[in-house]
Amino acid sequence: MTSTRHGCKTAALAAFTALATLVALPARATGDAGFERPAKPDITFVQFESPNLAAPGVPLTLQGKFSRPHAAERHGGHGQRKLPAVLILHGSAGIDARGDFYEAALNAAGIATLQIDMWQARGYTSPGQRPSAPILTYPDAFSALAFLARQPGIDGSRVGVLGFSWGGLVSLGAAERLYAGQFGSGLTFKAHVAHYPVCYAWNNTALLAAVHSTPAQYGVQWLALTGAPVLIQVGTRDAYDNSSAPCEALAQAANASNGGVVSVATYPDATHGWDRLMVPISVTDPFANQGSYFSTGVPPTVQLAPDARQAYQARERVVRFFSRQL
Repeated sequence: MTSTRHGCKTAALAAFTALATLVALPARATGDAGFERPAKPDITFVQFESPNLAAPGVPLTLQGKFSRPHAAERHGGHGQRKLPAVLILHGSAGIDARGDFYEAALNAAGIATLQIDMWQARGYTSPGQRPSAPILTYPDAFSALAFLARQPGIDGSRVGVLGFSWGGLVSLGAAERLYAGQFGSGLTFKAHVAHYPVCYAWNNTALLAAVHSTPAQYGVQWLALTGAPVLIQVGTRDAYDNSSAPCEALAQAANASNGGVVSVATYPDATHGWDRLMVPISVTDPFANQGSYFSTGVPPTVQLAPDARQAYQARERVVRFFSRQL
């Protein structure tokens, strides 16, 4: 009986030792089942100045998250080659899950990213706060472009911009020669992606008359483009445009005189912000429902409902677009 117990203890000890050894081993990049652990990106938190059009002479201090692919993933391991980059611009609600969602995929594709917080720089702390016109944030995008162009590991001639809603407006605006000339100091983005950028508002003189402005002054003139390719992504149930038709019409009008550089991808039954993979929310916005507020006085409600399947499709399209254009 003693011999049997000793043998059982020995076998158990051997099994435990083997298990402990296995647990202690470092995880392999690729396991037997094909599992691959992605390399961690290099992340730094940065800040730089941007002109403040609302208070000239008092520059804004923009803060951002600068994320670069791990050296082993850079262009097949050639870590010394300068990287392309994409600036990521949040929507009216501020930074949310969308930025990190696209950042991860772009970094995995060998593209650096910079997410900036346009609201923090202006002291906005509650929902509903935003500048009175998109043009007030256009210098932010071009200041970020200049910041990226100064980074030793970034190719300043291969920088794109991706924006959501308000950020989508900024992405489109940066493709207009008028604003690139005003704020770019000779720099332009090489490619633009705009998600649901309130397409009906662009070049809409009647709408802007309601807020005592013009498309050029407000920041929604889109006539003479820089020539960089532009991808607009929009859902067919977008509560601002009420369909994908305004974005398709905007692209058609721009392409007629700008060499066909604008493309539109539509997502069936997707709402505004369908790629915001967070709990659904409702907000009110006077510019929703094609600006009906300016005739009714009632701010329309906007539903933001996530659609995970189409969010991943949109992300894949974004990565393919920037990988090809940058």
